Amino acid sequence: MNTLNTIPAEAVHQAHQHVRDILALALEYSDEHAAVVVYDERCELAQALTEAYRRALSKARFISFDEVTPQAVLAAFEPLAASDLVVLIQSSNFRLEAFRIRVELFKRGLKVIEHPHLAGMPGAEALTYIDALAYDPAYYRGLGRALKERIEKAQGAVLDGGGEKLLFSSPFEPVRLNVGDYTGMKNVGGQFPIGEVFTESKDLEAVNGRVRVFVFGDTAFLVNKPVKPITLGVSRGRVTEVFDSTAEFERVLANIRADEDEIWIRELGFGLNRALTPERLVSDIGTYERMCGIHLSLGAKHGLYKKPDFRPKASKHHVDVFAVTESVTLGGEVVFQNGAWQV
Repeated sequence: MNTLNTIPAEAVHQAHQHVRDILALALEYSDEHAAVVVYDERCELAQALTEAYRRALSKARFISFDEVTPQAVLAAFEPLAASDLVVLIQSSNFRLEAFRIRVELFKRGLKVIEHPHLAGMPGAEALTYIDALAYDPAYYRGLGRALKERIEKAQGAVLDGGGEKLLFSSPFEPVRLNVGDYTGMKNVGGQFPIGEVFTESKDLEAVNGRVRVFVFGDTAFLVNKPVKPITLGVSRGRVTEVFDSTAEFERVLANIRADEDEIWIRELGFGLNRALTPERLVSDIGTYERMCGIHLSLGAKHGLYKKPDFRPKASKHHVDVFAVTESVTLGGEVVFQNGAWQV
């Protein structure tokens, strides 16, 4: 491994501990099963994670993506059987022709851990990313189940952003959990770090009010934090007014309007990862999506919830935006306040 300049040895040790817990507690993996780790060394975070997995998976086969052909990588997957493990440590995203890596590996019953877009999180962000890998099953599973129960009972919710309120006046769709508990699930694993509970309003038009956005996913799929929060006015589930916008946010909205005419709010996401906060960010939007707090999605696209008026081919956008959140109320019960979950 190359010499690490900004990631200290203790952080690599911490990463090893977190990875070990993910393997044992979340994926319930043991070295009785085979493991293949495909990695690159194009950034320090990828190097640090590779070293962490070397310490945790002494029997695994490690393959440097940049030193072999895509065909050699695919060939390494061939002998694997159900419940074997594949780990993908990617400074960007590995391209294997038309092979959709995680989807195809899941089809074969393999356990999969993905760490993508690592090069976009250098320096202090790399240390935040390592912190976010910590897996506390009592916290994630207990909080995840408690939120799921409350969300699915609730007839609505109120997101209070300090002077602005977004009202959800409808029950919610069945809750999906990303808390490291794969009991009864077809697929085991996914993108890490984890920590999210999400749903959407059964009646998308029953969402009204205003929400203040302090971070959004920009056109480069990066975290974009404007100087001051952007306020969205929402009527019947659509964004109808925008205040204190920025040029980049207007580009995001223009792209959605160009393809979908209207700007719908769909996902209501409850982020659980305490290492990611409004003050402690990372640039990769897919990682920051686990931020402890509330995020919403703009655009008609949401593959997990089918709505009769939304045709999949016409639904092209799913842009994460993160809400200034003083409190969240579900069915009259405050479940989030002072930057922490209260259940």
